[in-house]
Amino acid sequence: MRTRKKYLTYSHMRMYCRGMARAATTSDAFNAVAEPRRRAILNYLALQERPVGEIVDLMGLEQPSVSKHLRVLLEVGLVNVRRDGRRMLYRTNAEGIKPLHEWTETFERYWRHQLSRVKERAERKSNASNDAGADFNPRRKNDLDSNKN
Repeated sequence: MRTRKKYLTYSHMRMYCRGMARAATTSDAFNAVAEPRRRAILNYLALQERPVGEIVDLMGLEQPSVSKHLRVLLEVGLVNVRRDGRRMLYRTNAEGIKPLHEWTETFERYWRHQLSRVKERAERKSNASNDAGADFNPRRKNDLDSNKN
């Protein structure tokens, strides 16, 4: 007899934590971009305005599915839409994406600082190795093997 897990598991396995309410995908931009296909759509729209059919072809999804993702992105203000005859053309909304950019910018500064520290440490190690000069002879695996005979 198999027992079912009662704790937080993965949504792609269709198993959820029942005790924790999920935020609506349309509650804000962060919840909307939590879905990978919506992020892929935003990436595709970042370059230029595109019709739904073109997005469907690129994503390999059914048209109703792409339309639902676009509706969520539209409702949270991450994309804009305009009608051109019978076609609906979607494009990214820079003002809507701005909060996402500002939030990730905090982490960008952190990683830039961390990378600077790594670079400084590597340069100090490199300078220390150079100061050892010709007397410095790094060991290699082959050097150890040749000493065995």
